[in-house]
Amino acid sequence: MPNINFTQKLQNLMQQVGISNFKALSRAAGVSERQLLRLRQGKLEQMRVDVLLKLSPVLQMPLSELITTFSRVELFQEKTAPTQELLQEITDLRREYDRSQLQLEQQREIVLQELQQSSLQLLESLLLQWPTAAQKAQENPQLTAVKIVPLVQKPLEKLLQAWGVEAIAPVGAELPYDPQLHQLMEGTAQPGETVKVRYIGYFQGEKLLYRAKVSPV
Repeated sequence: MPNINFTQKLQNLMQQVGISNFKALSRAAGVSERQLLRLRQGKLEQMRVDVLLKLSPVLQMPLSELITTFSRVELFQEKTAPTQELLQEITDLRREYDRSQLQLEQQREIVLQELQQSSLQLLESLLLQWPTAAQKAQENPQLTAVKIVPLVQKPLEKLLQAWGVEAIAPVGAELPYDPQLHQLMEGTAQPGETVKVRYIGYFQGEKLLYRAKVSPV
């Protein structure tokens, strides 16, 4: 059960920063309500340091003061050597936490760059040939589109294949209407009635990315 004293302390801090309830605090800090319950129960020693590090800025309270407020140990309120050692340990943990966050951000940036690089390699022929083909088409309106289509289609197919993306059905296909997979562009259709694909929809694995746009036959 929550400790009334600690619960009231937490509610007072939340009121000062404009947080109305524990669920809102949980979302704002990115911590579970179970962790907040431990804080309300006075079980600070059972909480992970990273949880306290997330709560500290949201409640606008220094970490050492947050620990002092919700700790049952009187040692935090004394200017003794062990207290200073503990606070130093907390400071070191804070630095380690900040360093870990920086590493995660750098790793996300590296992954994004690698994804962009691999995508550019798959689209290389399109990037190199499409501007020239588009210019030729503008200079010669009689140029047949059949010659230009492969410049776009092949690189795009390679990219989708590399990402595990598959079409629901090709353009022009006639198939039974399934409202889970198809989106009517016009008219009405009952499940099972024949419809024609106007715009392709896609799966990625078992996940539906886009429904195919169809119209009644």
